[in-house]
Amino acid sequence: MSRLITFERLKWASFAHSTAYLCLLVAWLVPGLATAELVFGWAHGVGWIAMCVLSIAAVHLRVIPLWLAVCVSVVGAVGPFVGSYGFVREGRVRAREDAAAPGR
Repeated sequence: MSRLITFERLKWASFAHSTAYLCLLVAWLVPGLATAELVFGWAHGVGWIAMCVLSIAAVHLRVIPLWLAVCVSVVGAVGPFVGSYGFVREGRVRAREDAAAPGR
């Protein structure tokens, strides 16, 4: 299971969820896109549920820290961009730690 849930896969899933949400916002703002609004609304809802389940599993497997799971799960319902930003931030922290680690 830990080989299936990786930091990179979760990061890209978060970006996909943010993209679906952005499309939902555009469809909501532009008149005449009711079908797109429905499709992207479902994509956002199902995507958020999936991200919540995956985030809980990822914290349990120590793939992501708890603060990132909270960003994805709690804030992600109304603003998945926060979770995507959290993945970018955590990726930068990990890159710095890897660069500073002796013997690598």
